[in-house]
Amino acid sequence: MAVVQQRTQYSGDIASTLLAYYDRHARDLPWRAPPGMPPPDPYRVWLSEIMLQQTTVAAVIAYFEKFIARWPDFAALASADDADVMAAWAGLGYYSRARNLIKCVRVVVTEYGGELPETSVELAKLPGIGPYTAAAIAAIAFGERVAVVDANVERVTARLFAIETPLPAAKPEIRVAVDAITPADRPGDFAQAMMDLGASLCSVRNPQCLICPLQLHCAAQKAGMAETLPRKAAKKSKPDRAGTAFWIEHNEHVWLTCRPDHGMLGGMRSLPDDGWNARADGDSQPPFAADWVSVAGEVVHVFTHFRLTLRLAATAAPVDESRLPPGEWWPLKSLDSAGLPTLFSKAAKLAIRARSKNLEE
Repeated sequence: MAVVQQRTQYSGDIASTLLAYYDRHARDLPWRAPPGMPPPDPYRVWLSEIMLQQTTVAAVIAYFEKFIARWPDFAALASADDADVMAAWAGLGYYSRARNLIKCVRVVVTEYGGELPETSVELAKLPGIGPYTAAAIAAIAFGERVAVVDANVERVTARLFAIETPLPAAKPEIRVAVDAITPADRPGDFAQAMMDLGASLCSVRNPQCLICPLQLHCAAQKAGMAETLPRKAAKKSKPDRAGTAFWIEHNEHVWLTCRPDHGMLGGMRSLPDDGWNARADGDSQPPFAADWVSVAGEVVHVFTHFRLTLRLAATAAPVDESRLPPGEWWPLKSLDSAGLPTLFSKAAKLAIRARSKNLEE
């Protein structure tokens, strides 16, 4: 902590310099207010911050705009059908966020009169809102002076103060440093300025130190070690898992199930599968006895904690449809509207390609 404590005497200069840079170079994002303007609609801040958890800005923009157009405020989203929200989220990943989004918005409407609480402490009590998200919403939407630390801010701060402790052990030291330089005036703009700097000039590789507005304050740049920070502990290799999905077709429709609310891809429509999960391979057993045909190809999908190789088997619907697992028939021509998560969307494309090839033959 000594380096941090030594350099925080320049905190005012750091904040004013960075805010002046932000005023000229802030990213134009649909959930932001222009620099120095009144805070944006808290609903837009909340929605964007939930979507941005472990997801890039580029990936989020289209989803955010689609949600805002369809559900423009807390009341509209709270009254939405769960399946519609999950389908609209399909492809964005980390589906527990969508389930928590639904829970959170209904709590906001029923217990808070449709308005978010204004402090990070109270925000953190809501479903799906952890310490970072609570701090970001409080700072950006309500002007609370609170340390906002995401991956970009961690990188900027580790370099600014030459913090050599590897992550994640460095997180407390980084948080102290961010708190020390966060100004009372415009804390939301400051947080976004730090994020923007990390997403641009202070990138993971090849930081552009010579044109960085904070180069005169940056201990890592002065020591010639910016590219080596932040240090990170070695990652554990991800285990490989294998599973099978099942394509059941009848009269230009495919059978879709809904996954349990808890667990991988919870609450999403999907193809039936053989029970694969993060801890074990699937058992390869189909949902009913039939003439199953292996579909050429496979889908490889990387989750947070493991990598899955998914194979696909296909058959026609059984004569006795009571043998089908719980689910629904979905028209092939509108399968894109089912909101399948990426893994099963890729598997469906395999089946459709194989089906088209068979029809041509």
